[in-house]
Amino acid sequence: MKYLKLPLLSLVAIAMMLASCSTWNNANQTQKGAAVGVGGGAVAGALVGKLAGNTALGAILGAAVGGGAGALIGKKMDKQAEDIKTQVPGAKVERVDEGITVEFSSKVLFGFDSYSLTDASKSTLNNLITVLNKYPDTNLEIQGHTDNKGTAEYNQNLSVQRATSVADYLKANGVSAARITTKGYGMTAPKYSNDTEEGRAGNRRVEFLITANQAMQQQAKQEAGQ
Repeated sequence: MKYLKLPLLSLVAIAMMLASCSTWNNANQTQKGAAVGVGGGAVAGALVGKLAGNTALGAILGAAVGGGAGALIGKKMDKQAEDIKTQVPGAKVERVDEGITVEFSSKVLFGFDSYSLTDASKSTLNNLITVLNKYPDTNLEIQGHTDNKGTAEYNQNLSVQRATSVADYLKANGVSAARITTKGYGMTAPKYSNDTEEGRAGNRRVEFLITANQAMQQQAKQEAGQ
């Protein structure tokens, strides 16, 4: 039996819940995989992310399969997230539905107003690469974001350049290019308030979105009889 996708109204309700309910972040992530990852596809996932003010959330929900398979994927992601937390200093790691977000402030990876990786950031990324290659059945979306200082065009270009710089380094150091996509959001998707310097610093970030690839999804569906 095919797993039914949520109607648009239900997706909107989920987005409102995610945006307003602080207890969501504390819920068991594998349960989220079963409850919320009910499909809806990339377009619906993007809608949820937009309404919830979180592009990472939208992309991960858009890639979710849901049901018992989603719960199995969630368990695998739990282990990978713990490995990243343990082995990658400077990373902010969160489990979201059937995926993982790994956030780096721009100051961890780049010099001021630059998209060139520093020696310290390469060491950090090497640690991340070790974990990523331990779990090859995942896809990686690398997002670049900026604060709202400067022009929209400049910030858009910088966000793309930073995401591309990180992606190129991963590809050059053993991560399959087939796993990686990049997106630059410029200043259009702030995660923190741009009204304070602390918030603006948080918005100058690169985020990794880690989701199950087709092979992991298919295996999970078979194991779950889905």
